[in-house]
Amino acid sequence: MGDPERPEAARPELDERLSSDTNENEAKSDEEPLLRKSSRRFVIFPIQYPDIWKMYKQAQASFWTAEEVDLSKDLPHWNKLKSDEKYFISHILAFFAASDGIVNENLVERFSQEVQVPEARCFYGFQILIENVHSEMYSLLIDTYIRDPKKREFLFNAIETMPYVKKKADWALRWIEDRKSTFGERVVAFAAVEGIFFSGSFAAIFWLKKRGLMPGLTFSNELISRDEGLHCDFACLMFQYLVNKPSEERVREIIVNAVEIEQEFLTEALPVGLIGMNCVLMKQYIEFVADRLLVELGFSKEYAAICAPSKRSINQDGGSHGTWDQVKGPHRKRREYLI
Repeated sequence: MGDPERPEAARPELDERLSSDTNENEAKSDEEPLLRKSSRRFVIFPIQYPDIWKMYKQAQASFWTAEEVDLSKDLPHWNKLKSDEKYFISHILAFFAASDGIVNENLVERFSQEVQVPEARCFYGFQILIENVHSEMYSLLIDTYIRDPKKREFLFNAIETMPYVKKKADWALRWIEDRKSTFGERVVAFAAVEGIFFSGSFAAIFWLKKRGLMPGLTFSNELISRDEGLHCDFACLMFQYLVNKPSEERVREIIVNAVEIEQEFLTEALPVGLIGMNCVLMKQYIEFVADRLLVELGFSKEYAAICAPSKRSINQDGGSHGTWDQVKGPHRKRREYLI
């Protein structure tokens, strides 16, 4: 009978510790205007945060659905790809298919419950909607290209079947489950997920567009990358409103960790060389994206990459191409996106 009593004996200490953590987090919430509870959170007008509201309206104006993307011409292209190219694309799609669900998990479980500002809640609500569209799109792409049911199942279950996808997923999931990290730390972490973890894969698919391949895939990539760029911008805007920001050292630690994981993913675990891209330039590109994120968060660059990969393709020859311009489609507004 001794063993069953041990949990009871330990419970007061555990309850006290959990209560202490909860009280500490509640105290921090009271200090943050974005997290402070108020009856005003139920009513949108009058707008108190015009720049947050403007970003929500920008997201709203960019809405699209999977039905807008024509995949009818992709399968003949797919059938002509080399086996290495098929391997790379299918595994990238598998990573993306799982990632949008993880982003939504964070929005539903943490950010939407923590943030009390109605303008920001509007943005998060719309982000959840568009992330569902992204997830549907990636699932449709896998369904279109992969005819073997067993291979499909393998790809749809990438978090369990692919160690390098699991590593990235675990990194993001850890932040959702972490009850001791501050809101500011988690804002930075998910800015890194959407700004760094996605950037190299977006660039790899864009490289296929430069080769005139897979028009449905590449068009959906433009739409999704634009959305994710806006989500990353929004995270940076929320960060600027924080009273208790994490230290610069802590922010750099989070960003550098994300960079290392993404570089390993695209140059070792799933090397972009499989589709004819230059792994060295891809590493530099990921650092370039990280520097842009740090600057947008209000800090100096970490890497100061020598080249400007936003103005060059990251191909094996290092040859130059133009910047990735605007997305063309119904109801799209002209804007440049550096990818």
